[in-house]
Amino acid sequence: MTIAFTFPGQGSQAVGMGKDLAENFAEARVVFQEVDEALGEKLSDVMFNGPEDRLTLTANAQPALMAVSIAVVRVLEAKGLDLKSKVAYVAGHSLGEYSALCAAGTFSLTDTARLLRIRGNAMQAAVPAGAGAMAAIIGLEHADVVAVCEAAAAVGACQIANDNGGGQIVISGEKAAVEKAAALATDKGAKRAILLPVSAPFHSTLMAPAADAMREALATVSKSDPIVPLIANVRAAPVTAADEIASLLVEQVTGQVRWRETVEWFARNGVTTLYELGSGKVLTGLARRIDKTINGISVNGPADIDAAIAGLHGLIGIPGHRIWCL
Repeated sequence: MTIAFTFPGQGSQAVGMGKDLAENFAEARVVFQEVDEALGEKLSDVMFNGPEDRLTLTANAQPALMAVSIAVVRVLEAKGLDLKSKVAYVAGHSLGEYSALCAAGTFSLTDTARLLRIRGNAMQAAVPAGAGAMAAIIGLEHADVVAVCEAAAAVGACQIANDNGGGQIVISGEKAAVEKAAALATDKGAKRAILLPVSAPFHSTLMAPAADAMREALATVSKSDPIVPLIANVRAAPVTAADEIASLLVEQVTGQVRWRETVEWFARNGVTTLYELGSGKVLTGLARRIDKTINGISVNGPADIDAAIAGLHGLIGIPGHRIWCL
């Protein structure tokens, strides 16, 4: 069997995330301490105790979600997982792509935390408050959503931001254009078109200033080729060269997160199990809706760790453990 590790994006944050990991595993505490030191503040306290409105700030949510994901990875590694030899691919949803790359050794944990703080601040500052919007279109085919975005472009920028699969596509752009596209989608037969309570129009051309900021930031950090291929958001195909990955991360800021195509790529290329490492179960649910032949498993707390290790023993044979073949 072939497995891939996936890493969640913004929206999966919740007050208390990572706290039980820190209470149970020294490896997790080390991760949270390093992220705190990288950012020069106790982000872990906000993660564990809130308040929620501070945690959900883009500049906090992004490094916080990454920290929980890497804490899970480090605990699994301490229990015997060798990612390079046992995991075929990594992928992450939007900011989760940075978590995936940290896990695969492209960026250090300190650099990843700092990059995500820069990314969060730059994305928030790129567009004046209220000028942009995002909406979830439910139950409409991809081509139809493309068509309504093109029609709405007459009044402003509008494009697909996330193709999440399972009949859920998120659009992003100027507020008037997104509202028009949502209305057109309803007319075209969408089950629902819901304006989202977000602070900026992520993954749209309006994020160009943030893309410029990330290009500059990524040029200053040390990068290594990932120890396993990354399935890149904007390409939905494997990438293994660090410099190319950095270019795609810049493109990702204004480009589409092609998550449906990513899961479909996994299914076509022999991946049987997706482990979602970090806060929440969003990607696990999406995987089930996209392709029912793939087994999705979320890992975000101590009980999940134990279950994952037991499953990984049977699936991939971590050294030192007997494998039963039935």
